Amino acid sequence: MAHKSKTQRAKASAARSAKKAERAEQSSVASSEPMAAAESTEAPKKGLFAKSEKKEAAAAQDKQTKAKKVEKETPKKSRFAFFKDVKAELKRVTWPSRQDVVQWSLVVVAALLFFGLYVGLLDNVIITPLLVAISGLGA
Repeated sequence: MAHKSKTQRAKASAARSAKKAERAEQSSVASSEPMAAAESTEAPKKGLFAKSEKKEAAAAQDKQTKAKKVEKETPKKSRFAFFKDVKAELKRVTWPSRQDVVQWSLVVVAALLFFGLYVGLLDNVIITPLLVAISGLGA
């Protein structure tokens, strides 16, 4: 089994914490529903639409609590927030090992030498004599 990268582990951790927070919100909503039901004077409707109304009420309450949390959790960003974000992103990067960098650098240098020699030989051995022969300057 392959190891997960830091980014994959961070995403999985964020997903787990989001699910945990969602479960906590649902349990708090479930504990507050009996009190809300006791306070309401209307009799609950029976029939096909009773469950959907409960879901709509719960969804509306969830939206309100999430909106309040978002308002509380978004402080004013400081001047250097960009640099903090950059530092955090750079920590998530999977950097190559020293051996990988050296190996791929050697591949690049070898390719540059090969194509440099190829173009040089093509120019001096084939193209230049051909142009001289066609133009008649060398005669």
